Amino acid sequence: MTDTTATASAVKAPAAKKGGAGLNIAIIVSAVVAIIGIVLWVMQMSGGMIQTAMRNIDSWGLYITSFMFFVGLSAGGLIISSVPKAFGIKGFGGISKVAVMTSIAATCAAIGLVVVDMGQPLRVWELFVYSNLGSPLMWDIIVLMVYLILSCVYLWAQVQAEKGKVGHVALRVISVIALVTAVMVHSVTAWIFGLQQSHEMWHTALLAPWFVSSALVCGTGLVMATVIALRAAGYLKLDQSYLVKLAKLLAVFLLVDLYFFGCDLLTEAFPAGSGLAVVDMLVSGPLAPFFWGEIILSVVAVVLCVVPQLRTTPLLAVAGILAIAAIFCKRVQLLVGGFQVPNIDMPAVLTPFTVTNWEGNMAQAYSGMVYWPTPLEFGVTLGVVALGFLIFFLGLKFLPLKPQDQE
Repeated sequence: MTDTTATASAVKAPAAKKGGAGLNIAIIVSAVVAIIGIVLWVMQMSGGMIQTAMRNIDSWGLYITSFMFFVGLSAGGLIISSVPKAFGIKGFGGISKVAVMTSIAATCAAIGLVVVDMGQPLRVWELFVYSNLGSPLMWDIIVLMVYLILSCVYLWAQVQAEKGKVGHVALRVISVIALVTAVMVHSVTAWIFGLQQSHEMWHTALLAPWFVSSALVCGTGLVMATVIALRAAGYLKLDQSYLVKLAKLLAVFLLVDLYFFGCDLLTEAFPAGSGLAVVDMLVSGPLAPFFWGEIILSVVAVVLCVVPQLRTTPLLAVAGILAIAAIFCKRVQLLVGGFQVPNIDMPAVLTPFTVTNWEGNMAQAYSGMVYWPTPLEFGVTLGVVALGFLIFFLGLKFLPLKPQDQE
């Protein structure tokens, strides 16, 4: 189907009323899964973090991997919404408020994943009482809170602007601030890893721009898949040409992200330095499924986005989902790979509770250590993700996210 034909065949379904049966079911299912996740989280707190597969040497796992991933989803959604308004260019057909709502939901999920990773949430207050402002972790906490508040303010400003209560200049100023904050959120998250010189694959200046490019990929993919689903449900009326614009942007972002990935791999492996062990582990080792998964999913998504005959609505939704999955594979490689080969020798007592292969020396312990989450971790993470979906669905039900002319 050509772009012209696709545009002419845009969906003209009537706008769904708030409180439709499908939306109510989605809210109920998300709430039930979130409650199950909370129950599993209580079990984790009662039994301790020993119930997870994380250990002293591999101290971050699925929770922080998903945290990185959801920060990217949130930043990408806000960037897609704010760039047109900040630079005074044509947008994407009234999807701005929906994009910001995806950002708010993803940010809430990201914060929830940090909380469950802390082990004891009742001590959260200590972060603020005993803050170390020289720590990138504290920078991230501050910028995430500011980012969530700003996202809510930005959504409110857009709603008020449609009612004529917020001027064009004020909305543009807020858009510029939101854009800068979105970039900073992912930059600071990248610095949590990039400023740790003791880990291969983390300690590189490329990490911050690489995180921003990944945010653009998965954020654009999320917005595209979301608006396609909402259009199919009759919630939004959106011309196909806007989806084609999003698809072209997604293809560009994917290619840039793959370029950064190639640069990082070359820097790690050449000339047969210590980072070569990480590259070998990614290309042909235990993390190879995630490495090749990212490459293949990204390439397929690019093809679906750039070939006019393939830019049909169902395949564009598939491209968005594939792009999101590719970035998640990338997050797994980064976090797990960074723990496998250290730059600095770290003396430690070897026990079954610290490393996978503990009967021997440190080199033997590291040779057998590849993290895999426990069922409890999967359950808690699924509950936090469901909470994010619940927030988004509630926004669809109770907030005026549709363009004013479609209400």
